Amino acid sequence: MADTDGGFTKNLRKFTFRALKATIKGALFYAFYFVLWMFLAPFSELIPGLQQMVETFVIVYIILMVIGELASDTIFQYFFNAAKALFVISYFVLSLNGGIFGMTFENVSLTIDIRLFLVVAMLLGLLGFAKSVIQAVNYMNTRAEYKSL
Repeated sequence: MADTDGGFTKNLRKFTFRALKATIKGALFYAFYFVLWMFLAPFSELIPGLQQMVETFVIVYIILMVIGELASDTIFQYFFNAAKALFVISYFVLSLNGGIFGMTFENVSLTIDIRLFLVVAMLLGLLGFAKSVIQAVNYMNTRAEYKSL
């Protein structure tokens, strides 16, 4: 007798493994954020809205990471990795206001220029984006070679 649902159980087992892996990655990333936030908490009093800004970033990043992990072994994995890299770039640009911060505390005006940090962060994000695009091209090339054999 042939096993008629062998493909279904194999796919279900693969998806369950992917879901478990994505859950573990998401939980570890959130635990890292939680520990890091203990050190950043004193700065949240100086910078209004810092906690909301960081939490929004962490939530969206974890969602993209989990969805990308669930879509592993497909072309969509690389799309979500590219979206994650573009999200990091755009979030840095939007949240850091172009790299110049101005703050007034009592009678002291303080201006901080972090454009160099912003440029480095954007270049690292572009490197991640380029990596995702190259991996997607490689994936499609490998699939085309496999089908032609």
